[in-house]
Amino acid sequence: MIDETVEEIEEMQTHSSSVVAVKATRALLELLDREFATVEEYERALDRNAKALQRANPSHASLYNAMREVVDAVSTADSEGVEDAKATTSEVVERVVESVEHGKRGAAERAAEHIEDGSTILTHDYSSTVLEAIELATRDGAHVEMFVTEARPRYLGRKTARTLAGNDRVETQLLTDAASGYYLEECDEVFVGMDCIVGDTLYNRVGTFTIAATADHCDVPVSVVGSSSKVIESGFVFENEFRSPSEVMREPAEGFDVRNPAYDSTPVSLLERAITDEGVMEF
Repeated sequence: MIDETVEEIEEMQTHSSSVVAVKATRALLELLDREFATVEEYERALDRNAKALQRANPSHASLYNAMREVVDAVSTADSEGVEDAKATTSEVVERVVESVEHGKRGAAERAAEHIEDGSTILTHDYSSTVLEAIELATRDGAHVEMFVTEARPRYLGRKTARTLAGNDRVETQLLTDAASGYYLEECDEVFVGMDCIVGDTLYNRVGTFTIAATADHCDVPVSVVGSSSKVIESGFVFENEFRSPSEVMREPAEGFDVRNPAYDSTPVSLLERAITDEGVMEF
């Protein structure tokens, strides 16, 4: 389960960073079925596997925090035996999973309060928290129009568009990434998820900076939505991921390089607000 989860994270089969954190945390429960001679041996195995899961996508702050919380809780528990350490692991895994899911749910509920009936919103990539916010707002009676970028080269925005199309209170338009500037002037707001905010910088799917900068020029406010666990003051260093050139073009690149970063950085000065489960940060 751990190896399979590492592979799934590396291949980006799971798109939401919150869902990644939950899956990785639950994967650690596989260790409960293994035999260990000592508590120290168990703790080393837990630390090693948690680091392997975190390395699968070192850009995810929520994944980093989840792995660190589990390992720290077990290593400081002063367990009397292996079974005691396993019991602590089980307890902290459930607590971390609940915390991540509660944070995601709380952020969506707060974001829904900022979505007005009749508004036109642009979103980028795929954010399960943004989708949940739209679902909650429309459940309360709002009708919205959504412009959704494709989020090339993996086209994750198409998944967003398909999800929104199933809501009869949402009029959905799928755009190429390059067309976002053309349609931004028709929008009331931009809503995007967040991989993480570290200090004064938002890290999110590549293309977010371009949209935020253009929205700033067009006087369209940008809101980012996510769990408070993704807002980091210290202890986490963001590492970008550079994906395979084959995602961009299938034929060989002859005489030139193909660059395919997964994320970009956006100064929070270009944002209107960050909406989390703990509150709203205005910038």
